[in-house]
Amino acid sequence: MLLAIDVGNSHTVCGIFNDTQLLHHWRLKTDRRMTADELAISFHTMLAIKDLAFKDISAVIIASVVPTLQKAWVGFTAETGWPVLQVSAKSMKTGMKILTDNPQEVGADRIVNAVAAYHRFNTALVVVDFGTAITFDCVSAAGDYLGGIIAPGIAISLDALAARTAKLPRVDISTPPPDIIGTNTVDAIKSGILYGYGSMVTGIIAQLRKSFAPDKPKVIATGGMADLISPYTDAIEFSEPHLTLEGLRILYEKNR
Repeated sequence: MLLAIDVGNSHTVCGIFNDTQLLHHWRLKTDRRMTADELAISFHTMLAIKDLAFKDISAVIIASVVPTLQKAWVGFTAETGWPVLQVSAKSMKTGMKILTDNPQEVGADRIVNAVAAYHRFNTALVVVDFGTAITFDCVSAAGDYLGGIIAPGIAISLDALAARTAKLPRVDISTPPPDIIGTNTVDAIKSGILYGYGSMVTGIIAQLRKSFAPDKPKVIATGGMADLISPYTDAIEFSEPHLTLEGLRILYEKNR
């Protein structure tokens, strides 16, 4: 079985594949202080809950945007004896030309998402990933990675409101406001975030479609907060919550 690991700035998502089937997945808070030994203990427990053990894993693939944690993850997995692949635009076969000024600066998760989405749809597309940052990754009809857009994520905006203002609270946006016009501070903040980010996605996608013309790119959403924003924009056509894990599996097959 393959263990796929996506180390993000806020959360780390792990999945176990048996061939092409995603059997189990976990979403963990990213802790930059974790050591290889602590990761081993945590993972031993998570596997045991699913009646699995280290011996059931045959290989690992890791995509990380946190260099300090990548070393710990590689150290942990190396100790187990598992063959480890690390996602890199420089050293990995992606099957995708990366047409940016500096391909090596493109985040590993963005490459993985682009590969997975193109494998799934085989057409021009934009992947909107709602993570710590919100990224818009553009792939041509020929399967070339064109570049994209990076904007501050939802959690960053909520944190900034609470930290930089004297009276605005930290708000849970998991429940929507009753109306776009907030009649109290909490609902006003919810409207600002949900309708604001929804409108941002709608507007950016409209501009990107002009750049793609005459092609009509499909728009795919992924990431931890995709389902929160999707109801507030009509630009998103598909939601793929496990897109990154699926991309890791595809890249492993290309490079095994």
